[in-house]
Amino acid sequence: MRVLMNAGPWLPVPPNGYGGIENIVATLVPELRALGIEVVLATVGESTLPADEHVHAFGTGQFAMLQRPYNQACGVVPAHQAAVLRRVAAGGIDLIHDHVEAAGLTMLAALGSGGPPGLHTLHWDLRKHPDLYGTFDGGDRVRVNGVSADQLTHAPEALRAHAIGHVHLATPLAIDADRREKAEKHGYAVVLGRINPGKGQDLAARLAHRHGFDLVLAGPVGPYHSPEALAAADPQNPDVRFWHEQVAPHVDGVRVRWVGTVAGQERDDLVAGARAALFPLRWNEPGGTAVVESLALGTPVVGIARGCLPELIEHGRTGLLTTDEDELGELMHAVGGLVEAECRAEAARRFTPAVMAAGYAALYERMLTR
Repeated sequence: MRVLMNAGPWLPVPPNGYGGIENIVATLVPELRALGIEVVLATVGESTLPADEHVHAFGTGQFAMLQRPYNQACGVVPAHQAAVLRRVAAGGIDLIHDHVEAAGLTMLAALGSGGPPGLHTLHWDLRKHPDLYGTFDGGDRVRVNGVSADQLTHAPEALRAHAIGHVHLATPLAIDADRREKAEKHGYAVVLGRINPGKGQDLAARLAHRHGFDLVLAGPVGPYHSPEALAAADPQNPDVRFWHEQVAPHVDGVRVRWVGTVAGQERDDLVAGARAALFPLRWNEPGGTAVVESLALGTPVVGIARGCLPELIEHGRTGLLTTDEDELGELMHAVGGLVEAECRAEAARRFTPAVMAAGYAALYERMLTR
C-alpha cells in the first residue's frame, strides 16, 4: 500500500516546537512504514522526517502567512495542493490521507470517481465552516475520521455521514512511559498550547492568583514564540490583542510566568516537573495532544470536562475534571493525591504511536476493501 500523507504547507515535519498536526504526522509516519505501508509525504522542503518520497511546493513553512490579510495568504494552500494533485496524477497512489483544513476535503471530493480513495482527518472544531461541512458530499470515495468521539458529535449531519470512526492522538513519549523513572515534582501548574481564548490562559492566570498556585504558560502568541519576538509583534493580530488585554495583566513573572514556546527536552522537563497540567478549556478540544503528552510524562491533568478530555482522562485516577470554572482552582490543591505511575501506565496502554498507527491502518484497509 502506498499512501500520500498530506501534512500541508504551514510547518515542517517534525516542527521546531509548536505544531500539533505536524507533530502527529511525524509520530504516525514512521509507525505506518514499520507496518509495511509506503508513505509519500506532502509537506515543505525543510521537513526532515524520512519517507519513501517527498512532495512540496514551498521550501520553508508558511505559518507566518496565516497572520497576513486574506488577499496575501489565499494562494498558499492552492499552491501546495496543486503539487499534491500533480503527484496523484503521476500514479501509484493507493490512498490519500489528508490533514489540510477545509481545502483538503474539497480537493479529495474534486478528484471524483477516478481518483484514489481519500481519508480526511478532522483536527479542529467542526462548528467551523458550516457552509462547507453542512453540504459536503464526497460520494463513496471520501471518508473522514475524528480524533475523538466527542468531536464527531458536533459535526453537521452531511459531514457525519462520511465518518468512518475516530483515532485518538498519540505521543512518542508514551513508549515505555510506564517504566520511566519518577520525576521530581515542583509546585507549579503548566498550561501548554498556543495562547488564545479557547485555551483559556487568562482564566488559568486569574485562578493562579486567586487560589495561590504558581503557573507557567508555555506556547506561542500567534506566530511569536518568545518575549523578544512579541515585543515587535503586530498589535492588530487577534492573539496578540488577547495576550495584551486578557493575559498579560496577570503575568507578574512570579506567580504567573510566560516562557514562550518550549520544545524537546526543555518541554518534557517542564511538564514532568509540574504538579498538574491545567486545561481551562473554553472550547471543545477535539484531540488533546498536550493531554496525552502530560500523562506520558507522569503529570496528571486538571481541566474542564469538555471536548475530548472525558475520553482521555479517568477522573480521580489520571486527572481531575469539572464543569465549573470556579472549582478548577480548588482542584489544583487536590491533585497531589493522584499517582504519577497511573498516568504513565495509561499513556503506555492507550496513546503510543503504534496504537495510533494500527488504528489508521485499519481505517485504510476498510476504505480499500470498500
